[in-house]
Amino acid sequence: MRVATWNVNSIRARVGRVTDWLVREEIDVLAMQEIKCRESQFPFEPFTAAGYDVELHGLNQWNGVAFASRLPMEDLTVGFEGVPGFGKPDENGALPTEARALGVTVDGVRLSSLYVPNGRELDNPHYDYKLAWLKQLAADTRAWMAEHPTTPLALMGDWNIAPLDTDVWDLAAFEGSTHVSVPERAAFAEFEQLGLSDVVRPLVPTGYTYWDYKQLRFPRNEGMRIDFIMGSPAFQSLVQDARIDRNERKGDAPSDHVPVVVDLVLEPEDDDDRPMIFG
Repeated sequence: MRVATWNVNSIRARVGRVTDWLVREEIDVLAMQEIKCRESQFPFEPFTAAGYDVELHGLNQWNGVAFASRLPMEDLTVGFEGVPGFGKPDENGALPTEARALGVTVDGVRLSSLYVPNGRELDNPHYDYKLAWLKQLAADTRAWMAEHPTTPLALMGDWNIAPLDTDVWDLAAFEGSTHVSVPERAAFAEFEQLGLSDVVRPLVPTGYTYWDYKQLRFPRNEGMRIDFIMGSPAFQSLVQDARIDRNERKGDAPSDHVPVVVDLVLEPEDDDDRPMIFG
């Protein structure tokens, strides 16, 4: 099973590019982030024509997560337990929750599409929201793994964190900024302490997944590695190959992120019709 994650930065602007890539690269399941639309606005037809079903969680022109799969998707979950909100409180004082997390099960593998809050600046309330969001996601993941210890699990998406110094083109350029701060990296490390690991890095040790549109960042290769597939031990054991599809940052109207892809080898189902061998 070939699984991928991609922050598409507006699916309506890039639907042709995404569906062409899905077919060309024979992707079975794609987790998307920043679809930037509600369900009524999502361009389902090109995905259907390409042989993919879509599940999504989108509330407005911001954020939004989705899955496109040519295999059956089961056990759909929106958000996670205790997900924090952000923004203007409603009349009851509750903060609105954003469309940032979606989970499905495909062929016995549990997958989550995640768009972690950006954080904006270190003194911005959005930064505190980011840390709270990650803390609650870690708590929910810990509980889920305890309940399903043998089920392969992958948290996939745009984490908006560069966990290593080498995951940014110039660490000095990020001094005093988000994405590389100690609390953010500690929040990322908490998932590693749960037993999750970046299943791509052992196979693709270098390379970025994001380049800003400004200041010729892509031609200069001034990027960041912030899109990850974090897999449980059961998921890690299935990974056969991985890649970062850097070429998708080229050409007309690309997203500022590129796909991250892993190939899984699933255990074959028992075949009750296999011939019996007599001793």
